[in-house]
Amino acid sequence: MKNQPIISIKNLSKIYKTDVLETVALDNISFEVQKGEFVAIMGPSGSGKSTLMHIIGALDKPTVGTYILDGENVENLTDDELADIRNRKIGFIFQSYNLLPRITTVKNVMLPMSYAGVSRQEREATAIKYLKLVGLGDRLKHTTNQISGGQQQRVAIARALTMHPSILLADEPTGNIASAQAEEIMAIFQKINDEGNTVVMITHEPDIAQHAKRIIVIRDGKIVTDSSDHKQKVIKDQKI
Repeated sequence: MKNQPIISIKNLSKIYKTDVLETVALDNISFEVQKGEFVAIMGPSGSGKSTLMHIIGALDKPTVGTYILDGENVENLTDDELADIRNRKIGFIFQSYNLLPRITTVKNVMLPMSYAGVSRQEREATAIKYLKLVGLGDRLKHTTNQISGGQQQRVAIARALTMHPSILLADEPTGNIASAQAEEIMAIFQKINDEGNTVVMITHEPDIAQHAKRIIVIRDGKIVTDSSDHKQKVIKDQKI
């Protein structure tokens, strides 16, 4: 029997309406993501990939269609229920890191656990564990404005892991860092995925998407390619 997917999206559309204009951002898309997959979602500016990211991240709701996240139906939830599912099931990693600059890396990673009522001793031990996992065991006492952009993104990854989310959702995670550091970040994502974590990454960079095991390409609100094979050809054929 097939396992229940972590993400199940069926016949989903997102339409933005004003008094004079109707814009279809996503047009009747369907796909599933299984537990333990590493999926890159690609597309040019205006393709709908950012809208899809907001829906997957429970930051927005579809106009029509079904979105089930780890067994929970998302599209009809209230704002408070959406906030709850975000906190429990999604680890966010943003292009801009979203770290507090004047506190240590450890304290930044501890923050989500503070809101969840985890004891200070457990928060600190968990933060150190994940900072070591991402290669920052020697930066525990540094503030985030004392480390590089690539290291700040590592802190953000460690922070996202602390609540053991169902999925890691990364939005252009290498957009603000140099190419050498970007390769290091992608190696960390691959390591995390190899340990069984589900990773969904939004990117417009073909070389970054190649690190994923599956690539979904969106154009004009529709899925035009969904492949785990021949990734080089998939990317070559799509002028992102």
